[in-house]
Amino acid sequence: GKYAALIHLDGMIAPGRDFSAEEIVPVLLDAFSDRHAEGVIIDINSPGGTPVQSAIIHDAILLFKKKYHKKVVVVGEDLLTSGAYYVAVSADKIYVNANTLTGSIGVIMKGFGFVDALKKIGVERRVYAVGNEKDRLDPFLPQSPQDLEKVKGVMTEVHQNFANAVLEGRKGKLHADPNTLFTGDFWSGQTALKLGLVDGLGNLLDVMQKEFDTTQYKEYGSTPSFLKMLGVELNSAFDSMFYVSPL
Repeated sequence: GKYAALIHLDGMIAPGRDFSAEEIVPVLLDAFSDRHAEGVIIDINSPGGTPVQSAIIHDAILLFKKKYHKKVVVVGEDLLTSGAYYVAVSADKIYVNANTLTGSIGVIMKGFGFVDALKKIGVERRVYAVGNEKDRLDPFLPQSPQDLEKVKGVMTEVHQNFANAVLEGRKGKLHADPNTLFTGDFWSGQTALKLGLVDGLGNLLDVMQKEFDTTQYKEYGSTPSFLKMLGVELNSAFDSMFYVSPL
């Protein structure tokens, strides 16, 4: 009978993770090339991640849509924010739960400063570099106006690329000014629907029935083992403390 090709995308989007271009693009290709599937439904639960990985997956979905002429629907679970939303706007339609945290169309870069730390513990730091700006953003040196200007310029470019992807993917659907949508703020799924960031409210099987007239599916991607699942949980714990995520 009828069925949809289902892909689950969970966790941080980053190299070496389950939700990375290296892992996900081959899975997408398998799902899209299934001639018998009514379409592709992507279930996402992610806070985001790096802009490069997000953009590669986003672009791959657009490419496969064009090549295989498959309808693509994204369903957001607890989190559909930042890089995860970047991926989602490549779909034909986006659905979320009324309580799904959605949006966060912005760029963030985090770090620490240890300018006086070495003096206090009596350690002399030695750095050798060729290139005037090679030690830019060194956490053991004071921030300079030039460093801040550089960071702002790069992050503005990345943010604009993100915004352009949203404007293209949600063309004619957005109900709010970009000055509101692209501040990096996030909303509940209920409010995201009013803003035009998503197309409707619903959960996976409801959406599958509505968009593909079936609740049957063929799942693509590996089923994680216990050890792999444990590794994901540990990685998530470290991410919350140390990971620097541009998105």
